[in-house]
Amino acid sequence: MNIFRLLGDLSHLIAIIILLHKIWHSRSCAGISGKSQVLFALVYTSRYLDLITTYVSLYNTLMKIFFLASSYATIYLIYVKFRATYDKNHDTFRIEFLILPSVLLALLINHQFSFLEVLWTFSIYLESVAILPQLFMVSKTGEAESITSHYLCALGLYRAFYILNWVYRYFSEYHYDLIAIVAGVVQTVLYCDFFYLYITKVLKGKKLQLPA
Repeated sequence: MNIFRLLGDLSHLIAIIILLHKIWHSRSCAGISGKSQVLFALVYTSRYLDLITTYVSLYNTLMKIFFLASSYATIYLIYVKFRATYDKNHDTFRIEFLILPSVLLALLINHQFSFLEVLWTFSIYLESVAILPQLFMVSKTGEAESITSHYLCALGLYRAFYILNWVYRYFSEYHYDLIAIVAGVVQTVLYCDFFYLYITKVLKGKKLQLPA
């Protein structure tokens, strides 16, 4: 554990809390991509199956349980409780184009060809692109509410801090995971255009509008 990983974990927690608060407080999931949330649930499920086989620490276990529970709670709110507010007409990204390549890459490029290791690798690849349906939805509607923008920003910061965590670990421990690093960089790059708009518009009190 180091300060960058801790800040990354906190940013991730804040992102999820922002999302759940937005949905519950407004009683609406308008502007939220259900498909991105399904992908995140798939990411956490495939990554944290080791909960039943490996104990690392109380912190690690609680974080895994939180991410699993919150991801499925979000899916329930979007597709069941507040399904009348779900904008399926704009949430049209073909997620099979993200899942299938992630499966193929995990089978071909991994650290060890074992069940849990392939699932972990799949989760890393899929997480790097899981936000694409949400960004695609925002680009189709042409704008995003401030709360949705804050959620996306917190997720982007989570990945950025994890990159700093990997840099720190490389120089302090000479430890690195090339698969996680490359996937994390790809994910962070996807947020770059959003970060620019977030800083220049949302933080100045303007509504975020993306080019079509």
